[in-house]
Amino acid sequence: MLTVSRSIVLPEAELVERFLRADGPGGQHVNRTESAVELRFDVQSSPSLPDEVRERLLARNDRRLTSEGVLVIQARRFRDQARNRDDARERLVEIIRGVLVPPKKRIATKPSRAAKERRLVGKQQRGKIKQTRSRDWSRE
Repeated sequence: MLTVSRSIVLPEAELVERFLRADGPGGQHVNRTESAVELRFDVQSSPSLPDEVRERLLARNDRRLTSEGVLVIQARRFRDQARNRDDARERLVEIIRGVLVPPKKRIATKPSRAAKERRLVGKQQRGKIKQTRSRDWSRE
């Protein structure tokens, strides 16, 4: 069981783990052990996720999400398998927690009259500064 929040708990049956050989430093030992972890979670058909959370998770523009709706997380940060496994699970929980709260609706606002006036005055002052930099080429 992987606890995401009070209301969301992912059973082990929904998590598919695959162990592979990690690249990077480690000497001869890295060539023999499968310490990297690939964690797959089927977002599309998971009964544990509420519909609104599933929709927000699938709507994310995330390269780890396949076209079939499977979230693939690879963990190879550590040298031992257990720590990589924990790391992959923690990252999955963080991704799901990131979409638990719905985003706030943006309220369109207009600048006030005073703000518009300040902007125009600033532009006029800047234009005057630039005019003083130029030389009058007609007199030469």
